[in-house]
Amino acid sequence: MFSKKKSEKFYFKVVDFIPPQRHEGKENYVWFSQVDPMTGRMKRKKYMLDRFKPGRERDIVANRIIANIYNQVSQGWNVWAPENSSRSDARVDEVLERYRLYLINIYKKDILKRKTFLDYTSRLKIFCEYITEGINPVSYCYQMDQAFFVDFLDYLLLDRDLSPKSRNNYRTWCSTLCSWLVDKRYLLENPVQYIHQLPEHGKFRQPLEHEDLRRLGRYLAENNRHFLLAVMMEYCTAIRPTELSFIKLDDISIKEGSVFVSSQISKNRRDGKIKLPNRVIRLMLDLHTFDHPGCSYLFGSGFIPSEKRQDPRHFTQEFNRCREALGFPKTYQFYSLKDSGLRDIANSVGIEVAQKQARHSSVATTNQYLQGRGMKVYDVLADFEGYL
Repeated sequence: MFSKKKSEKFYFKVVDFIPPQRHEGKENYVWFSQVDPMTGRMKRKKYMLDRFKPGRERDIVANRIIANIYNQVSQGWNVWAPENSSRSDARVDEVLERYRLYLINIYKKDILKRKTFLDYTSRLKIFCEYITEGINPVSYCYQMDQAFFVDFLDYLLLDRDLSPKSRNNYRTWCSTLCSWLVDKRYLLENPVQYIHQLPEHGKFRQPLEHEDLRRLGRYLAENNRHFLLAVMMEYCTAIRPTELSFIKLDDISIKEGSVFVSSQISKNRRDGKIKLPNRVIRLMLDLHTFDHPGCSYLFGSGFIPSEKRQDPRHFTQEFNRCREALGFPKTYQFYSLKDSGLRDIANSVGIEVAQKQARHSSVATTNQYLQGRGMKVYDVLADFEGYL
C-alpha cells in the first residue's frame, strides 16, 4: 500500500487533467482539475452557474463550458499557464526535439544549406546540454524568458570562454529559435529581441597589402598555376569559397566574360552573374580549362576541373601553405582575397561597381538583379588588373 503522500505523488505523474464535471447543490458550477506547471500539482478550477436561470438556460451554458474545456485542452491549453498561452506549458525537451526534426526536414527539402544546418544543429546541441545540466534547468516553454537567455549567453561567454563575436552569433541563433517558438505559439514574444549585442574586437582577417599580392601572384605563377586561378577568381569576382567550389565550366561564358552563380549555390539564394576580367579568362585558356567537359566543376582535385567536387576547405588549406612559404601573417586568409579585391575594385572603378560585383547591395538594388542568366554584367571590369 502506498502512503497517502506517496500515492498522491504517483497519481500526479500519471494524470495531468481530470475532465470537467457538473456539480449541483447549494452552489452550482462546472469544475475540472489540471496540473499547475509552476507547482507540478493538480489544481481545481470552477465556473459558477448560479447567475444563470435554473433549467434549460443553465443546462445549455454548462454544456457549452464543458465542450469548450475539452476543445481547448485538446489543443494544449492549460488554464494555469501564464497569460493562458495555448502552448506555453509544453515541455521544453519535447519542443526542442520537434525543432530538431524541423531543421532536418527543411534541410532535406533544400530550404536550409548544409553549412547552416550543421551550424544550427551544433548550437542546438550546446543549448540542450545547458538546459539539462544547468543549475536551474527549465522544464516548460514559458520559463524560457529574457533572464533565461541572458544566463545562457553569459554561460557561453564566461564558462565556455567564447569570444564576444561567437556569443553574438549564438544570440542571433537564439533569436531565430525564439521566432520559431513564437510562430508555433510556444512563446508569446521573442525574449531575445531585448538582449543587446556585445561590442566586438576588430576583424582578425585583413586584406593583403599590394606588394604581398604581387608576391603571392609571382609565387603561384612559378609553383601552382591551377591554384593561382582559384586565387584570382576569389580576388577578382568576390565569389564566396563555398560557392566557388560549386562553379562548373558550363557556368562560365568566354564570349560574355562572365560566371553565373545559381540561386541553388549562392548564400543569399539569388541568381547572380559576375564579370570575369580578361586576365582571368586568359589564364583559363592557358591552363586548357575548357578542354574538360562542361559538367565538370571548375576546381576539382588539385584545382583542376573534375566531375567530382572538392571540399571548399581545400582553398583554405592550400592558401595556408602558401602563406607559410611566403612568411605572411595569419591575418591573411583565403577569404582575405575577397576583401582585397573589393578594396581594389572600389578604388579602381568605384564603390558601386564593387558592391554589385560582390552582390552586396540594398534590397532595392538587389531586386534589380534577380533575373538569372539575363542579368547585366559590368564590362568596365574587363580590363581590371589589380595588383595580384
